[in-house]
Amino acid sequence: MKFVKSQMKQLIKDHPELQTRLSSLMKEHELEKNFALKALYHSEVAEGGKYQLAYQALDLPKG
Repeated sequence: MKFVKSQMKQLIKDHPELQTRLSSLMKEHELEKNFALKALYHSEVAEGGKYQLAYQALDLPKG
């Protein structure tokens, strides 16, 4: 599984709690949005994270 910026943005749009987490990451660590997106991906999505299945579902072809 790899980081795809558009999928990560969609996941955040679908899960308001991730939007809050993204904002706090940006403020707390003074990160630009792109870096905060990658950090959020690695902490919440990759390697069995809480949102891994939701992220992978975004990659499936629309029926």
